[in-house]
Amino acid sequence: MNLYYKKCTQKDINELIEISRSTFIAAFEKQNNRDDFSAYMTAAFSEETIKKQLQNPDSLFYFIYSDDVLVGYFKLNENNAQNELFSLPSVELERLYISSDYQGKEIGKNALRKTLEIAAAKSVSFLWLGVWEHNHAAIRFYERHGFVKFGTHPYLLGNDEQTDWLMKYELS
Repeated sequence: MNLYYKKCTQKDINELIEISRSTFIAAFEKQNNRDDFSAYMTAAFSEETIKKQLQNPDSLFYFIYSDDVLVGYFKLNENNAQNELFSLPSVELERLYISSDYQGKEIGKNALRKTLEIAAAKSVSFLWLGVWEHNHAAIRFYERHGFVKFGTHPYLLGNDEQTDWLMKYELS
């Protein structure tokens, strides 16, 4: 398996929307209220929303390819694009999603390593993320790779206020 990463541009918007929607549906649709989930999907993954995020120089999307097949993506936020701001410089890993057919093949582990490389090159103190408190598999995944819980914040899915664990990986 040959993995590589490609930074997304405006030309990638349709593919980015498609993989964003399909991976999020696979990960969370069954565990959430249909109406709240639908409202979230409409807002979070609309062409307008993704286009605006792609235009923000502090938000970076990367496609993950395995042998020329698009298998996932991740999104990093810097500076004011982050969902939380801290006293020390940081980068947020807002999204890391792998298509269902490619999970369990260490693609997520390798992609996480890539996000850490990108964050370290920016000379920040830590890489952080929010993970739904009920997503136990993801929490275990991040813990296995050195992330520790350091707080929580609310996450609105439609009208359903959920709780995300804030987890970080110290870089310096």
